[in-house]
Amino acid sequence: MATITPSQDSESFQIISSLRYEPALPELLRTQPTDAYPDPLRSPYYLLPYHQERLLKAAECFGWSKAATFLQQDVESFAEHLNSFIPDRTKPWRLRIVIDRDGTCTVEVNAALPIDPLSLLLPSEMNQTTPWLVTVDSQRTVPSPFTTHKTTSRDHYTAARLRAKITSPQDPAEVLIVNPHGQIMEGSITTAYFRRRKSASTQVKLNQEDAGPAWITPPLSSGGNAGTTRRYALARGFCSEQAITVAELIDGEECWLSNGVRGFFRGRILLDEPKP
Repeated sequence: MATITPSQDSESFQIISSLRYEPALPELLRTQPTDAYPDPLRSPYYLLPYHQERLLKAAECFGWSKAATFLQQDVESFAEHLNSFIPDRTKPWRLRIVIDRDGTCTVEVNAALPIDPLSLLLPSEMNQTTPWLVTVDSQRTVPSPFTTHKTTSRDHYTAARLRAKITSPQDPAEVLIVNPHGQIMEGSITTAYFRRRKSASTQVKLNQEDAGPAWITPPLSSGGNAGTTRRYALARGFCSEQAITVAELIDGEECWLSNGVRGFFRGRILLDEPKP
């Protein structure tokens, strides 16, 4: 089976993070139990400190000292920088923060699709939206700093989406990225969560006393991205980390997906091509 190794010249990419500006979020945080929510400002910027820390770790990984210096400012100053890009603070926006090796930060702002703000906090069984169809990439991707950190070097993700016939970011579909060992790394634009199961490698015995969370997400050692909603889901105790292989997936099983723009939403695994 073919494998893909992400690579990019060090001069020609930027580090990025995408997040939601949601005007309803501050009021929601005041009315919900949010002990694990990381933003002391309770700002409209979803999981803002996690995004700032994620960008800082990427800058440090690539040795970008000027970018790291910019990202070491306090979160309130960082929020004020983002505020200058928001055209209307009464509407939700999708922000794409882009930082180059010299520490120049630009923010691309586009209208965000409306969502139930509750879906930003944790998955809810009350979420009755139509599940996204989740397929598995037919090729394997070799983990690298470009899969651990989010950058503009995303050809391997774009290619996976094209192989899965996903043509638009608005398509309710996702494709799972797989490493050469057959382990799920992540989704092309999301973190994925699966029903907890026995691990073939560790022979974990599940019972009511030691089962832990009902959901699992791949560990970073599988090669996927250190996503902000992934970090939040772990902090809230929604899921635990456990490696999962393509062979362990079940056609038709439900899963959850998340990212920094849409929050948490349902998915359904599709392993077999639908009949015409």
